[in-house]
Amino acid sequence: MNAIGILKQLKDKGVRFTPQRQAILEFLLETRSHPTADEIYHHVKAKFPGVSLGTIYNTLNMLKEHGHLLELSYGDMASRFDGNPNNHYHIVCSKCGKVADFHGPLINMEQEVMEKSGFLILGHRMEFYGVCPECRNNEQMN
Repeated sequence: MNAIGILKQLKDKGVRFTPQRQAILEFLLETRSHPTADEIYHHVKAKFPGVSLGTIYNTLNMLKEHGHLLELSYGDMASRFDGNPNNHYHIVCSKCGKVADFHGPLINMEQEVMEKSGFLILGHRMEFYGVCPECRNNEQMN
């Protein structure tokens, strides 16, 4: 679904439709970089100089609550945001912090985990950690 379609769907749920929200959503849908809120802010600020960081965070929280994006938290590092809310895996570079999508067969363990733990499982997240090709190339050059 494109940004306009998502925003119209949100408007039907009573969420206000603004050009700033559209710009935030379009950026998230177009990028594969899993940006931080600060990176999103700088991108949107180029189009809308009056936009505040608060607007960015409020919009990200609203989109997350409505299931239109994923927030990826990594301990002490700033959260990153993924405009693809469908379940998929991520690869994180332990040198530069780059986050990339990995699309492959999903591990379907929810039923087994529920049966063995008694938890009601709502989803799962798995990430791979390593060194990205750019960092590996930089290591070889030094």
